[in-house]
Amino acid sequence: NIYQKIRDHDLLDKRKTVTALKAGEDRAILLGLAMMVCSIMMYFLLGITLLRSYMQSVWTEESQCTLLNATITETFNCSFSCGPDCWKLSQYPCLQVYVNLTSSGEKFLLYHTEETMKINPKCSYIPKCGKNFEESMSLVNVVMENFRKYQHFSCYSDPEGNQRSVILTKLYSSNVLFHSLFWPTCMMAGGVVIVAMVKLTQYLSL
Repeated sequence: NIYQKIRDHDLLDKRKTVTALKAGEDRAILLGLAMMVCSIMMYFLLGITLLRSYMQSVWTEESQCTLLNATITETFNCSFSCGPDCWKLSQYPCLQVYVNLTSSGEKFLLYHTEETMKINPKCSYIPKCGKNFEESMSLVNVVMENFRKYQHFSCYSDPEGNQRSVILTKLYSSNVLFHSLFWPTCMMAGGVVIVAMVKLTQYLSL
């Protein structure tokens, strides 16, 4: 009869609605889990790169440095890419900057960053290797003149005194570390919230 048809139609609509809701919940859970997995991968990558470099850096104490001497001492060979599987030799000028550390009164060689010492421990500043040596020399001269112009500046030293050098800029400061970990943390929190809300909705609908 007509009432049976209406009831069957209502049941069919309810089943379709439940099926659609179930599919939506499944997609939401998958999205939440995917966000958590991505954030874990980002944590892992940051842990083996940025965090490790941050923990290994010994130049942790912010100090004041006063310029003693800034000179271009010699040139070093380097290589630059000129295309796929193509490398050419060039040279760069080596700028040496010696400073006086205000807190101790000692003389130290200044490096631009932590990486500068790894590339060439004789140079305070190393320009990007390129085919035009004159451009590299011009850039180094600008840096040298800036040091001579601003003779008092902030620097970072080793509080333990094991390193006989200081650095001008920290590549991996606590501020950089915070901003790098902020977005993976937001993604992880978002994924957890999505999964928790879906599970709570399923529990309340029982």
